Amino acid sequence: MNPHLSFAELNARERVTQLLDPDSFCEILGPAARTVSPHLALLGVPYAFDDGVVIGSGLLQGHPVLIAAQEGRFMGGGVGEVHGAKLVGILQRALQVRPAAVLVLAESGGVRLHEANAGLIAVSEVMRAVLDVRAAGIPVVMLIGGANGCFGGMGLIARCADHVVMSDQARMSMSGPEVIESSHGVEEFDSRDRALVWRTTGGKHRFLMGDCDWLVEDDLEAFRGLAIELLGQSKVLTLQSLLEEQQMLTDRIVEVGECDEAIEIWRRLGVQSPDQVAGMDVEQLRVLMASRAEANS
Repeated sequence: MNPHLSFAELNARERVTQLLDPDSFCEILGPAARTVSPHLALLGVPYAFDDGVVIGSGLLQGHPVLIAAQEGRFMGGGVGEVHGAKLVGILQRALQVRPAAVLVLAESGGVRLHEANAGLIAVSEVMRAVLDVRAAGIPVVMLIGGANGCFGGMGLIARCADHVVMSDQARMSMSGPEVIESSHGVEEFDSRDRALVWRTTGGKHRFLMGDCDWLVEDDLEAFRGLAIELLGQSKVLTLQSLLEEQQMLTDRIVEVGECDEAIEIWRRLGVQSPDQVAGMDVEQLRVLMASRAEANS
């Protein structure tokens, strides 16, 4: 395996086959099955034979896993009826075969506008399936490093998982930059301002805010290493843990709710020289987070 492969530059199948042990991936409902969206052709929109998501089973350092990877090059990885059903199906299969983990390589702009209602229903079904898998003690690990980010319903799904791993180039948010701009105007959020977009939704910001558990370089081997480390590492989901997270979010609103810029948020969180964060590498960010944790303990 090339230790310097860019995760962002690979397509969904390349990510899966490079992440898993060699020749171990067995695809379910691949292109040959031609399981396509029932809606796109009716609208005169091109469709894909795998509906933009690769699912199957394989081995990760000899351990059995189930895996799903969204194809950002097809409709931005948007979730439609079939796309969502494939995600639900692989999660439900986990309850039967009990793998060491379910890995989701998320890259999506959210629900497909062409299949709005079906996509929204699919997102809710995927969220329920994720929580069912977690309740069974099987870890669900989100790996986010694609060029299209993880937005909309997929952003919500990601935060339902046990672990979220992002590259420093990745992005995650409920609403994408273009959606915010179109609904509230460029004065509210300029989607063409790349620095602003990454400060607000990027992996570094999510890591500093605690929305992302692990931050890595744009390196497939780094994603693989963390995926191996997280095998079997499920987090117990209890009422108490949900109450603690709700309190954390409440405290966050009180502390930084009035801020309108990420740099100001980082300053309020106690980050020294917050204007230098954008230029820091992953190791520097990890050291920064460790020092913050030590200071707060």
